[in-house]
Order: sequence, then structure tokens, then C-alpha cells
Amino acid sequence: MAETLTPTALTLKDIAREAGVSLATVDRVLHNRPGVRPDTVRRVREAIERNSFQPHVAAAELARSRVRRFAFVMPSGPNPFMQQIEAYLGEMSAWLSARRLSVEMVATDVFDPSALAASLEALSGDYDGIAVVALDHPGVRAAINDLVDAGTKVVTLVSDVPSSRRHHYVGIDNIAAGRTAGALVGRLVGQRSGKVAIVAGSQGLRDHAERIFGFNQVMATEFPDLSMLPVLEGRDEDERSEQLLGRLFGRHADIVGLYNVGAGTQGVAKALTDAGRDKQVVFVGHDVTALTRRLLLQGVMDAAISQNPGHEARAAVRVLLALARGEPILREQEKIRIDIVMRDNLP
Repeated sequence: MAETLTPTALTLKDIAREAGVSLATVDRVLHNRPGVRPDTVRRVREAIERNSFQPHVAAAELARSRVRRFAFVMPSGPNPFMQQIEAYLGEMSAWLSARRLSVEMVATDVFDPSALAASLEALSGDYDGIAVVALDHPGVRAAINDLVDAGTKVVTLVSDVPSSRRHHYVGIDNIAAGRTAGALVGRLVGQRSGKVAIVAGSQGLRDHAERIFGFNQVMATEFPDLSMLPVLEGRDEDERSEQLLGRLFGRHADIVGLYNVGAGTQGVAKALTDAGRDKQVVFVGHDVTALTRRLLLQGVMDAAISQNPGHEARAAVRVLLALARGEPILREQEKIRIDIVMRDNLP
């Protein structure tokens, strides 16, 4: 019987052999050194993760007398996608421990700029790095800049504040995501004319504002027979989104398309089905969760613009660690892709 290698029995040579690269290449990837092709980096990383390998290069971290502390400032409330990110961070515990890293969750109302800024200010001096789902607001921008000035590494996650001095953004190109949603809605509506409803969490969230911008760009230039209704802001809450959209359906019998920019998907879907419009209205939203998977299978939802929450969780930690160590960020590796998921290609 062939011997089964346990993670502790694995060596760098084993990882190199499985990834089909040299030992020197594995060493460069482990130390985030430049000069390795993105596809090669991916193969090495996958071999490491597949075998739960904890390389002895982490010994330098183990020799440190102090654990590096990272905080993830996340939205409070039941947002399935954000919960997925938190779950993936929890699965990284062994990887984090091997590098003497501690990741702590801080829940706050990211739709309230004063609350979000206060949460960031309260973290000053306590953490080596902070990842934040950010609201693009002057108060939040100032809080981020104060953290950076104090020596904290700051990464924006999912939603960016590009005018701040944050070190890096981890997330998709949200204008491209909105354009993709617009193309899907327009093409799936076909030759019909009518109105399109848009439900967002808040236009103050950069990711939501950019998705709406991209969506409207495509609608205005490619689908002139479709008119946009004013954006509804449901704060990513099911009940609020349901109420706002229910009233909108009552006022407009000619809605043929629906774009849900953020969360609150359960409320959006309920309003759509309660109005008896789930078979007539093209519904495009975001992210693959247990709920959106069910809605896609039922035919209530037509497509989801997806981003990988596991990749985002890992990328945010890796970027913060590289910043803390003063090492280069492998930007191609940390780039988050946009995927289109429909009933027929559900992962």
C-alpha cells in the first residue's frame, strides 16, 4: 500500500513535484518574490492549500515575540456574502497560526458614515493591519487616512475609497460588474420595451454606486427602449427592500427588468413573486449564496454576477501580511474575477 503523506510529513520538494516546478520557484512563491508567472504562482498556491502545507518558512514568524493583529471591519446584520467571507477567514486558522497572525472581526453599520468612522478610529494603535468594507464618505476617508498616518496598513474590501490613502483595494471592478449586469438584463429582456427597477443597499457605498453607473452606461447606450426607474435604497435589508419594491410594482405595471445591486435578495425576490411578476421580469443580482442558488434553480432569478468570497478573504490577509512585512504584493494573484452564474452553470 502506498504511503499517505500527512501535512507534517510533506516537504518543499513534495510541493515542487506536485506543482511541476523547481524548488527555487516554490521558495520564490512562498516569499512573495517577483519573477514568477501568475499561472505558476497559482499552481504552487493550489498545491500548498490542497495539502494544508505549513512551510517552515513560517519559522521566521514563529520566532517573533509578538503576534501580528489584523482586524476585519464588516457590515453588521445578515449579509450572506459577507458571512461567507467571515467563514473562509475562520477556515484559515491553521495558516494564520503558522504565521503568528490573529484576525478579529469588528461588526458595524457600514451604511452610517459616523458609525463606520467611529469604529475605525477606535481601532487606532491596536492593530497592524485593517481590512474594511468601506463607505465612500469624507468622514470615513479621514478615519482611514488617520490610521495610515499612525502606521496601520489599511486595505479596503469589496467596496473602495480610492481618494483615501488606503494601501490596496481587494475586490472586483464594480463598474465592469454593473455593465455586465446591464448587458444581461438588456439582452434577456429582448425586444420588449418597458421600465427597469434598481435596488441598492446605498449609493454611498462605492461598490454599489459604481455598479449602478456601469449598469446605466450600458442601458443608455445599448438599450434605449428600456427606461430606468429611480434607484431604491434598501440598506441590504430584506424587509426594507421588499417594502420598497412592492410599492414600486404597485405603481408600475410595465417593469420588465430588475437589478439588485447588493444584498436584501430575499426581500427583493419576495416582492417579485408576491406581485406575480417572477416569470415576466428579468432579475439579475449578485453573488452565489444558498439563497441565490435556490432562486436561480427556481427560475425566479435569471443570473448572478459572482465574485469568489474565499479568494477575497485570502487575498485580503495575504495583502495585509505582505504590507506588514514590506514585501511586494502579487497583484495578478490577488485580482478578483467577475463570473456570470446562471441556473445551467451553477458551481
